[in-house]
Amino acid sequence: MNSIHRVVAASALGLALSLPAQHTQAGAFVHLFEWQWSDVAQECETFLGPKGYSAVQISPPQEHIQGDAWWTRYQPVSYQLQSRSGDAAAFADMVARCNAAGVDVYADAVINHTAAGSGTGTAGSSYDSGSRSYPVYSGNDFHAPCDISPSDYGNNADRVRTCQLVGLPDLDTGANYVQDTLAGYLNHLTSLGVEGIRIDAAKHMSPGDIAGILNRTNDPLYVFQEVIDLGGEAVSAAEYTGLSDVTEFRYSASLGDVFKNQKLAYLNGFGESWGFLAGADAVVFTDNHDNQRGHGAGGSNVLTYKDGSLYNLANVYMLAWPYGYPKVMSSYSFSNSDQGPPAQGVYQGGSAQCGGAWICEHRWDAIANMVEFRNVTDGTGVNQWWDNGNNQIAFSRGAKGFVAINREGNDLTRAFSTGLPDGDYRNVAGNGACVSVSNGQISLTVPAMEAAALHVNAGCDAPPPPPNDLATANFQCDNGTTTAGQSVYVTGDNATLGNWAPANAIKLEPTNYPSWTGSIELPAQSTVEWKCIKRSEQDPQAQLVWQSGANNVMQTGSAGSTTATSGSF
Repeated sequence: MNSIHRVVAASALGLALSLPAQHTQAGAFVHLFEWQWSDVAQECETFLGPKGYSAVQISPPQEHIQGDAWWTRYQPVSYQLQSRSGDAAAFADMVARCNAAGVDVYADAVINHTAAGSGTGTAGSSYDSGSRSYPVYSGNDFHAPCDISPSDYGNNADRVRTCQLVGLPDLDTGANYVQDTLAGYLNHLTSLGVEGIRIDAAKHMSPGDIAGILNRTNDPLYVFQEVIDLGGEAVSAAEYTGLSDVTEFRYSASLGDVFKNQKLAYLNGFGESWGFLAGADAVVFTDNHDNQRGHGAGGSNVLTYKDGSLYNLANVYMLAWPYGYPKVMSSYSFSNSDQGPPAQGVYQGGSAQCGGAWICEHRWDAIANMVEFRNVTDGTGVNQWWDNGNNQIAFSRGAKGFVAINREGNDLTRAFSTGLPDGDYRNVAGNGACVSVSNGQISLTVPAMEAAALHVNAGCDAPPPPPNDLATANFQCDNGTTTAGQSVYVTGDNATLGNWAPANAIKLEPTNYPSWTGSIELPAQSTVEWKCIKRSEQDPQAQLVWQSGANNVMQTGSAGSTTATSGSF
């Protein structure tokens, strides 16, 4: 595991407990939201480990209700390891491979409630919330049904913790049997090598109940709790810090507000002085799977991948600034808040298909490279702060790192005091160019809406980061009129595009129906032949229609470039 220290919880809770919850001090982790287990394993081996990510948060692994929406994962039916991401064997294989790659696995633990309604789960288990009939619970294991009203959040902590969150049957998490059952599930996860958990909806359980569950776990376990608290509520995030780390939603809301509406100059001192939790207790993020969809906290100020370069800069700041334990979001493209993940996984033909249906923000060059910056500068404070009084800022991390962020429409050109030892450094958050530090000073130009970052492990005498030998192709298929259950895809003459196999084609999005579009990373400076096809979303050979005529031909650009190409039915 990563560098950790034990959280002392007994004094905060007034309980004689020896909790296994531990706090990770260094690094940054990523949430691969709704990725399949086999894809997570490959990503640990090929990208997360080499890039220095400390851990990966995965979607809830337990059996859940059937359905396409993302939130079906948060309605447990049983604690079998059978989910939309894969079965128990694939899960165990993923955990083992990630651990071997030096990447811890954090499982999203849904332990506050069970599924609503009645039906069959992903492993075939039946459930009925009306009769409180579940594979592992009976009616006596739940709190009496009641709804949480909007006013309860402001003045009734007991109802927030014992009534039903959006109508979901609320487990009596203070009962011994329930605590034993939930701890048994967590112990199963840790027996397979899971190193940490996110406790979903921790706000809806009392700290004492969570302590009782954690005290029954067998192995050291990193824990962070989801507690949405923007202030002025009956339940406070500070009530949970005696147990483990806690999500700091005020960080996300405030960071988005500053980058969208305020001045970056205000970010000097960002953290506790803004009323946030102590940095040693806080898990922070630019966005997460809830608030990027308008749920949770932060409203329209939350930055997401849809904000492009602004989102990129905010993540550079998060990873450069020494507050909290940062989590990088890795999303799929969505157009409505309920939309589930793409039918096809991230890895196709042996390579990750990012930039289209799967966004993969954690692979954006600046964000990925700033993970090493975070690791290298751990334990150093901020000095050499500079700002122009508006939206250009720069600061050093002791003698280990320096970063400049330009959120303005013109270049930032000036000399900076960096605190770095003299030498040549590679700009890991920009174009990778080498710059020289002399007497601690650097002359630097940062283009509009870009950043620059230097650190002592990225000297120009060291090998450069592995080159990004991919270029982005923006595909457009016009006149793609479809029938129910049919969508438009692209396929072509290389593995990324499926080698002309409809089953391996890449699905596009109806951005301006009947025109369909998507961005796909392809080998740079290569000639690609391709066509638009229509096919069933479920059966690749059903409703199959090929674009007529000759193949479309495109030439991809240099590494990192973007080229547009189009076809038509």
